[in-house]
Amino acid sequence: MDLLVQPLKRVIRVEPGANLLQALQAAQVPMSYSCMAGRCGTCRCRVLDGEVMEGSGERQGPLDGSDNFVLACQTYLTEPCTIEIPEPDDVVVHPARTVKATVTGIEHLTHDILRLVLRPAKAMEFSPGQYVQLQFTPAHVRPYSMAGLCGDGSLEFHVRRVPDGRVTGYIAHDLQVGDAVRVSGPLGSAYLRRKHEGPMLCVAGGTGLAPILSILRGAIAQGMRNPIHLYFGVRSPRDVYGLSWLEHLQREHPRLNVQVVLGSGGNPATQRCGLVTDAIEQDHGDLSGWRAYLCGSPPMVEAATVVARRKGIAAGHIHADAFYTQGT
Repeated sequence: MDLLVQPLKRVIRVEPGANLLQALQAAQVPMSYSCMAGRCGTCRCRVLDGEVMEGSGERQGPLDGSDNFVLACQTYLTEPCTIEIPEPDDVVVHPARTVKATVTGIEHLTHDILRLVLRPAKAMEFSPGQYVQLQFTPAHVRPYSMAGLCGDGSLEFHVRRVPDGRVTGYIAHDLQVGDAVRVSGPLGSAYLRRKHEGPMLCVAGGTGLAPILSILRGAIAQGMRNPIHLYFGVRSPRDVYGLSWLEHLQREHPRLNVQVVLGSGGNPATQRCGLVTDAIEQDHGDLSGWRAYLCGSPPMVEAATVVARRKGIAAGHIHADAFYTQGT
């Protein structure tokens, strides 16, 4: 049966029951992947026509105006269909792996945010904006985004201490320099699109600044000259951190504009107050042709996505990473 791959406009022959990712790989169609187990989200694509079978046994039909995706590694072909894959320039392949790492630094950035630095025993490749799973003990496991680049020789994470949080409490009170940590990944599809030459909208809420820093550092390392507009939203003045890093990045990338937005407690005469979404609404008109990178709490990411879509950013050009706090 035939599988039409968009936007390549390429038809490939596949056997009924074939795994979608394996079929694409066999036909040498460029496709991102990492974990091969349906966890990382890197191989997501869309069904435009026909039906496929997901690994759970449920059928997935063509989209009805929504932005739902299927994961190629967990999708099986049962009839002729049309699949939309990411643009070839967006493809990254970092096979997921687990490496041992050692804690080399734990420092306070704010009253409730810690900077955790690990030295991996072996290099781990990842794209700016991705995250990994950190296992401190069998009972203390949680995903965190890298703030640096894979060539740094170390892995940097920003951890917000959640009241009564089991994992974050362990990091804050029990973890010591020299302790061993298992690092698994990379995961996530909200990574830097290096071939994009248009403007970029970056929105970070709280420790969502970590993956945004990685994206900014990656853009500079790649020599990207895109105009970049960063909105960094925090709850109050005492939650602001990383300003020296952002100032350094502005010196490295003169087309980087940084707006720090305080939810409350700021001085309206000298500081920007309110919601990051309101600030974006005030500052920008049509954002067609832009890419958006949104990282932070689910409500903030959802609200910023609505604004980005309304301003003209295509759904496929919005790369979001929502930070969930359950069980932390």
